[in-house]
Amino acid sequence: MMPRKKLLTLESMNQSVRGVVVPILGSLSVRAVEIQREIEEGIHKPFGKITACHLGDNQSMGQRPVTFLRQVAVLCTYPDLLDSPHFPEDAKRRARALMKELDGGSVGSYNLFMYIGKTLPHKIANFIKRRDGGVPCDPRNIIVSSGASQAIVSVLSLVVNNEEALKTGIMVSVPHYTVYVDAIALCEAVKVQYKLEEENGWSVNVTNIRTSLHEARKHCHPKVLCVINPGNPTGHVLSREIMEEVIHLASEENLLLFADEVYQENVFGPGAAFHSFKKVLFEMGPRYSERVQLVSFNSISKGISAECGLRSAYIEFVNIDPSVFEILHSLKSFNEPPVLGALMMDVMLDPPQPGDQSYETYIAEKRDLLNNLAEKAHLTEEILNSAPGFRCNPIHGALYAFPSIQIPETAVRLAQDRGLEPDVFFCHLLLEDTGILLSAGSSFGQVETYHFRLSLLPPIEELKCILEKITEFHGRFMAEYS
Repeated sequence: MMPRKKLLTLESMNQSVRGVVVPILGSLSVRAVEIQREIEEGIHKPFGKITACHLGDNQSMGQRPVTFLRQVAVLCTYPDLLDSPHFPEDAKRRARALMKELDGGSVGSYNLFMYIGKTLPHKIANFIKRRDGGVPCDPRNIIVSSGASQAIVSVLSLVVNNEEALKTGIMVSVPHYTVYVDAIALCEAVKVQYKLEEENGWSVNVTNIRTSLHEARKHCHPKVLCVINPGNPTGHVLSREIMEEVIHLASEENLLLFADEVYQENVFGPGAAFHSFKKVLFEMGPRYSERVQLVSFNSISKGISAECGLRSAYIEFVNIDPSVFEILHSLKSFNEPPVLGALMMDVMLDPPQPGDQSYETYIAEKRDLLNNLAEKAHLTEEILNSAPGFRCNPIHGALYAFPSIQIPETAVRLAQDRGLEPDVFFCHLLLEDTGILLSAGSSFGQVETYHFRLSLLPPIEELKCILEKITEFHGRFMAEYS
C-alpha cells in the first residue's frame, strides 16, 4: 500500500493560525529558557539567573496579592475556615454571600447562571455606573470572559466578515500590544497601523489616524479603531481632550471604537487621571452617546488585584444590537472564566468600604502599590535619561517603560545579516551578557526607531540594579560596534 499523505501538516493547516507568532514569546524567551537550563546544569555564566523584565506578570515579579481578595478566595475554596479566628469578619461575610450564589455552594460546580443572570453582570454594571459618575449601565450589555486576550479575539471575530468584497481592517496603534496582531491574523483581517507621537509622550494624534484610515480604504474596509488607555507598552494616559477627538473621529468615520482599559487602576503620573471612553462618550451628549458604537473591557489581571493566573475579564457593549453580541453567549462554553476568577472579579469591583474591618489594610495596600509604581517610574526615567544613547518619555500609567535606544549602523547591518531586527539583536546580546530578559520594541510594531519594553514590577532596589546593568552594557555595546 502506498503511504497516505498526512492530513495535518504545516502546509495543510489553517494558515491564519500559522500566522500567529506571539513575538513577545519569541527567540528571546526561548533562549532565556535555554540559558536557565544551562545554569542549572552547572555551565558557567557571568550571572546567576535569568532576570525576566519582559512581561506584566505582577506576582511573579514581586507584587504581593491583595490581602482581602486572597482571604475571600481561601474561604470560598475551603469553607471549613469560616470558623477560624484568623480571618476578618468582613471577609467571612463576603465569602458566605458569594457561596450562596454558587450551585451547591461550591467553586467546583459549573455555576453557569453566575455569568449570564443578574449575579455577576449586574455587579459589573453597578461598578461601571459608580466609576463613571452615574452614567447608566445595563447588565444585559455585559459579557464575562476568560481574560482580556480572549475578549480581544472574541470581539474582533464578531466584526470580521470575510464574505464581503474587501477584507475587514482593524486599526491598531504603533506601538501596540502584541495580542492585537495575533487576533487580527486569526480573524483573517487586515492590520491598519496608526502612529503614536513619541515626541509628544506617545500621545494619540487623530490626524495620524485619519491619514492611515484614508490610505487603508484603498485596499480594505476599516471597521474598528483600537485604543489602549493607559498605554501598553508606552505608559501614556490619554487626556480627556484627546479622547473627545477620538470619539469625534469614530463618529465621523463610522468606526467601532474598541477601548482596551485593563490598566485603568494603574495611573500614578503627576496630573494624570483615567477617564473611561464610556464616561466621556456620554458626557459629550446624545449626538455621540446614541450613535457611536463602543466596546470596552477590563480585567483582574492588572490593576490593584493583579491576579494574572485567574483569567477573568468583562466586556461592555454600547450602542450595539444585543442580537450581535448574544452570539458570544451561544459560545460561552469556550470562553467562560474559571469560577474562582469570576468570584475575584466580584471582590475587585466591590472592595472593602469605610467602616469595614479590612478597609484600612486594603487602602494602604492600594496606596503603597501606586506610590511604588510612581517611584519606580521616576527612577527609570532618571537613570535612562541620564545615560548616553537612551531617551525615556514620562511614564504616567500601566506597568512599563518603553525607552528608545541608540544602535550604531554597524550593529544594524550585522543584525540584518542574521535575519534579526536591530533591537532584537541588542536584547539577545544583553541577555547573554547580563541575564536580563527584555522585550524588543519591534515586537510591538515599532521598527522605525529602536526600543525595548521594561517592566516596572521588580522591587525598587533590584530595578535600580537592572537599569544600571542595561546602561553599562549599552556603553560597551556602543564602544564595540561604533
